[in-house]
Amino acid sequence: MQLRLGKHSILLLMPFFISFCSTSPKGIVILCAGDSITAQAYPHFLQKIFIRQGIKAKVLNYGRSGNTSGEYMSFLQRNQDRLKAEAPDFILLELGTNDVRADIDFTPSDVFKANMKTIVEIFRTFKSGSGKGPAILLGTIPPIPEGTPFPFTPQSVARVEGEINPAIQSICEEERLPLVDGHALFLKEPGLLPGVHPSREGYRRLAQHWFDALNPLISK
Repeated sequence: MQLRLGKHSILLLMPFFISFCSTSPKGIVILCAGDSITAQAYPHFLQKIFIRQGIKAKVLNYGRSGNTSGEYMSFLQRNQDRLKAEAPDFILLELGTNDVRADIDFTPSDVFKANMKTIVEIFRTFKSGSGKGPAILLGTIPPIPEGTPFPFTPQSVARVEGEINPAIQSICEEERLPLVDGHALFLKEPGLLPGVHPSREGYRRLAQHWFDALNPLISK
């Protein structure tokens, strides 16, 4: 099974989301959750975009380098009170790249999906500064470039499109969550992804991709 998302699929399944306004003095609070693709850069560029757009926002980077979905689930279970205290209006969640590794981190797709649904359930217990539940957006993961060295293998490359991203799409459909298709961004412009991690420009473009998804949901 392969994930096939059209050019208009940055956001799916969103008829129930309306403009979102935070009462926090910090403005809109956005919590970015994920692995090293989150931890290394894109929240930094996302914060800069909000500044340029004149939107009062605080972007929090809770990416965990090297984490699989199971490891991030455990991190969240241990630290959910601390993360709850951030009172996010939006949560951007992107995990799965480490789950396709061929070493001890290998995660079967059914386990990956169960882990991700548990993470979503935990995030749904959070409250924003206005007392509402946060809007949770799920991102597809980038391709694994051909020839990426171990612990990634040709099987890892195939699993991204054949297992992990379809599982993410399925979660969005089942949980009625927006899907942000970062995978398509890097398929269209593979030069932005020289390895498992994007280039600096790739991170900047990924941040813009998330912003384009968020912008219709927020009040300036």
